[in-house]
Amino acid sequence: MATRRRRIERTTVSTNRGVFMISVAAELAEMHPQTLRMYEARGLIEPKRSPKGTRLYSQEDVERLRRIQEMTADMGMNLAGVERVFELEDQLQSMSRKVAGLERRARELKAEVERLEALRRELRAEIVPYGGGGELVRRADLKTLRVRVQRTGRRSDGG
Repeated sequence: MATRRRRIERTTVSTNRGVFMISVAAELAEMHPQTLRMYEARGLIEPKRSPKGTRLYSQEDVERLRRIQEMTADMGMNLAGVERVFELEDQLQSMSRKVAGLERRARELKAEVERLEALRRELRAEIVPYGGGGELVRRADLKTLRVRVQRTGRRSDGG
């Protein structure tokens, strides 16, 4: 009898979706499950919860646990130091987002200033002072007035 191969479909899971129970997450992070509970109590990690309250860790949580392990074991930091590193990283991300927003707004304002400057130059080119009463006249209309003055010998405004 020929064996049939089943087609296995791959599903992708968001890296921040809680899918690992504490024992699996602890194994992936090479830690004891009690360590994960302690980190959660200190606020270093916040696993999702199932409807029944079971801790569910995401891939991002596992990566964070590995970073904690690296900072404490390899770099010799205590947990207070790790907390401070995470606080500073959060502040840096927040400030980076603000700077990006300000840079985007600066580009928008620069474009608006350039548009207004171009409009000002365009209007300045069209308007010239008229020597007759100090009125402002468009350059195109000035030509018409000059032609009239040449033909009639007098200005069209009665002067």
